[in-house]
Amino acid sequence: MSVDTTTESAPAPKKGTNILLGLTLLGLLLFLWLLLGLSTNAFWTPNNISNLLRQGAMTAILAVGQTFVIITAGIDLSVGAIVGFTSVIVAWLLQAGVPLWLSIILTLLIGVAIGAFHGFGIVRMGLPPFIITLATLTSLRGIGLLITNGSTISISHEGFTNFSRADFLGVPSLFWMVILVAIPAFVFLHLSRWGRYLFAVGSNKEAARLSGVNVDRTIYLAYILSATCAAFVGLLLASRIGIGNATQAEGWELQAIASSVIGGTSLFGAVGSVHGPLLGAFILATINNGANLLNLNSFWQRIITGLLIIVIVYFDQLRRRGSR
Repeated sequence: MSVDTTTESAPAPKKGTNILLGLTLLGLLLFLWLLLGLSTNAFWTPNNISNLLRQGAMTAILAVGQTFVIITAGIDLSVGAIVGFTSVIVAWLLQAGVPLWLSIILTLLIGVAIGAFHGFGIVRMGLPPFIITLATLTSLRGIGLLITNGSTISISHEGFTNFSRADFLGVPSLFWMVILVAIPAFVFLHLSRWGRYLFAVGSNKEAARLSGVNVDRTIYLAYILSATCAAFVGLLLASRIGIGNATQAEGWELQAIASSVIGGTSLFGAVGSVHGPLLGAFILATINNGANLLNLNSFWQRIITGLLIIVIVYFDQLRRRGSR
């Protein structure tokens, strides 16, 4: 069967539903910003808005990568560990005198290799995504601690560390990195045949295979994209804090999954978008930022996030039952 026929066979996401969800999430985000602006005098200050954009940027990029995997009905629990590990790698390379451009490329290639390893474990070894990515989470933390002897590696390259603290046109450079990732991600997921393949695999692997979709290659691709996004965030984090630390980004995988789910990605697969997880990430960042400004107990941030996930997954289940 030809590739063109395959493209027609793969199910496309419902554009109307995605647009409606996106508008709803945007409305919720604007409502939170308005509410916090009325509740505290510090929210609308330039410094706070800049910090909010920086806080949400890295989670947003992780959420986009995680979305590719979840659409295939998979999960990637390793992204937080990849962030910490790659921050160590780029710090170690720079300390060893490797040129900045080469250090960045090598770090990103490590992300590609980790994603390919996940694909191999799932496709060739038959391991559940939960298990292979959980094993990677644990292993990368350990390897990173071995490299650093349980310490940190300082980064003295001023050009690298100054990047994350700089602004362009009044907007933090980290937020521009979100746009840099989001545009090609949108084109890939919503306008290319490979994006349609992801939805097809998440909907029904066997039906996708019979339609001519290379299911194994699609799974590889999803996990490579997720791990590469995490490696990119590792670079950004190392730039922001000026050190490589294997224990950094602990729990960020849960933030990425939560952002993706809040953004409308179905944990059952075959439903998702790029703009939804981006909005979900900044909704979470706004909740965390607002809780800090209002001096609320940090535990409430986790409770609110958990309740949001329960509500959204519940309505996703209702939607699935209604579509049968």
